[in-house]
Amino acid sequence: MQSWRRKSLWLALSASWLLILLRVFPVLRLAEPARRQAGAPQGWPRWLDAELLQSFSQPGELLEDGPQPPQAPRGGSCYRGACFDASRCRGGGLKVFVYPAVGPISETPRKVLTSIEGSRYHTASAAEACLLILVLSPDTPAGECHPVLPQWDGGKNHLVLSLHPAPCLRIFQLGQAMVAEASPTMDTFRPGFDVALPLLPEAHPLRGGALGQLQQHSPLPGVALIAMAEERGGWRTVGTNFSACPWDGRCEQDHGPKQTHPRATLPNATFCLIPGRNPDALHFLQALQAGCIPVLLSPRWELPFSEVIDWTKAAVVADERLPLQVLAALQEMPLTRVLALRQQAQLVWGCTGSSLPQAPPTTTLATPSAQPSLLSQIIQDRVSGASAHPSLLWNSPPGALLALSTFSTSPSDFPFYHLQQGSRPLGRFSALIWVGALGQPPLKLIQAVAGAQHCAQILVLWSSKKPPPPRWPETAVPLTVLDGHRKASDRFLPYSAISTDAILSLDAHSSLSTSEVDFAFMVWQSFPERMVGFLTWSHFWDETQGGWGYTGERANEFSMVLTSAAFYHRYYHTLFTHSLPKALRTLADESPPCVDVLMNFLVAAVTKLPPIKVPYGPWHQEAKPPLVPGGPRLRSEPRPAAQDCINQMAAGFGHMPLVSSRLRLDPVLFKDPVSVLRKKYRSLEKP
Repeated sequence: MQSWRRKSLWLALSASWLLILLRVFPVLRLAEPARRQAGAPQGWPRWLDAELLQSFSQPGELLEDGPQPPQAPRGGSCYRGACFDASRCRGGGLKVFVYPAVGPISETPRKVLTSIEGSRYHTASAAEACLLILVLSPDTPAGECHPVLPQWDGGKNHLVLSLHPAPCLRIFQLGQAMVAEASPTMDTFRPGFDVALPLLPEAHPLRGGALGQLQQHSPLPGVALIAMAEERGGWRTVGTNFSACPWDGRCEQDHGPKQTHPRATLPNATFCLIPGRNPDALHFLQALQAGCIPVLLSPRWELPFSEVIDWTKAAVVADERLPLQVLAALQEMPLTRVLALRQQAQLVWGCTGSSLPQAPPTTTLATPSAQPSLLSQIIQDRVSGASAHPSLLWNSPPGALLALSTFSTSPSDFPFYHLQQGSRPLGRFSALIWVGALGQPPLKLIQAVAGAQHCAQILVLWSSKKPPPPRWPETAVPLTVLDGHRKASDRFLPYSAISTDAILSLDAHSSLSTSEVDFAFMVWQSFPERMVGFLTWSHFWDETQGGWGYTGERANEFSMVLTSAAFYHRYYHTLFTHSLPKALRTLADESPPCVDVLMNFLVAAVTKLPPIKVPYGPWHQEAKPPLVPGGPRLRSEPRPAAQDCINQMAAGFGHMPLVSSRLRLDPVLFKDPVSVLRKKYRSLEKP
């Protein structure tokens, strides 16, 4: 009996000490951001499981982290309304003026200046500019740190840009100017006013930038759990058989197998431990590119673009004083959460989705030419206020840079966010029929499309040399004739007459049945971000020619659908017109088959997904498909002279964006040996 009482007493004392330790050393708070707002309830870190929190928290503490209001800058009275005159931006939109470089300038700032001058925001007049940028180089002598700027006005509407630690920034009289600095320290950064940039290596290219390297949904067996950033650069990987902290020598531990990587090699691990020292900001970018989840140990620098990027979804912030707790939490993290963090890290590495050749062909977070686009978009969102990009657009693919505010600021108007919002596009489509130079009125096609169940309107884009007929057949839906400019790319202009989200792009010589149109539209409603078509092409690498080629031969694998009969979202017309370089659109006009290639490049670069093929009756292809537009039926084989356009477009994009697929979606009971009365789309199997 006395033995049982002694055991109960020891258990009670042990439980009391455990509760005291948990109170003093809160294990589950290791991922909280370092900067907190006084007086406001703090939400728990999102990457920890709610099941683990219920035993250690009060119900009121489990608030969901939400967007925080802009804070007043530290150590000053400047804020957006007082130190930035937004009225200068509302007249002609956001215009950016760049002061000439003062003194010697390094290669990376020179690349940024080149990118700004080639962007759509640039203006040569300081008087009409909304934002004036002064670039500080680390090579600028101390005696030239105070240039005479006639438009300075105390720094209002100015942005001081420093891509590398610059001595001038410490002695420069900023006044009311904003600062865009690479990896600024938390004690100098002014949240809501300054902008944090990534610390870029000097040798990073202006255009392109390596793509993310996450290829697996989950780590392969044998892949190290943790990689530790080395002080001299490079990484040291640690196996899974360890019991303590790889960065604290005071712990008793078994590191397991170690491997040191050279500076240029990316880490091959699940988690990348990065100390909070400022130089380790370079390791941070390497971890993002490798798909390795960054674990920031008490960082002393502000994360890049923290104003718009929700880093709690892509990285872990931990307290370096709690090594055992940090490692235990990383080991017990659910695989679903690991996958979500790795995917978000790859999205952020892709510069929130900017992979179109606007200024750079392929833009990543570590591309110098990406910084002006992101800066300009952040400033434009500040000016727009209520109409700025929501957090969903910044932190979901394809990213805010590809969700143009000139089109809409509502996520429901874009084709990318229906899944997150649990919605579907509206159940109607507009048929856009392009009539080329030698085309005839597509009377039979109009009747077939007008009979479709979900057709809202028919638009005939007349680009023929012949005048359009005075009378058109009567249809159950409105029919409008638009005047084209005899260019193949005319069909992808953002016409205001298009009243629906879905567009059915057709050629005058296309041949489709009403059932084929109905089924294809039903498929598109489930995949509104993709192209859904009937005839396909596939691309391939030609070893003999040392370049890309594409073919229309029937095969199981394909990567493009022809726009002579395809469904897609109308937003791609806006991207095609306003985001693609004029040189690529001109190339497509000179060789009409290249229009299909360019449109497929665009959609694949934005979505990182292949198109979808739907059944197309063989009775439509009685005649051999022509090589160029203008002949009978749908074209399916590219013209030999147009083969080289795929290489020119791949060079313009900086990489090959097309994604191959073998998926074809058929109706239920398609070609099954059952009664035709049980089938919804009976005419698809017409003999």
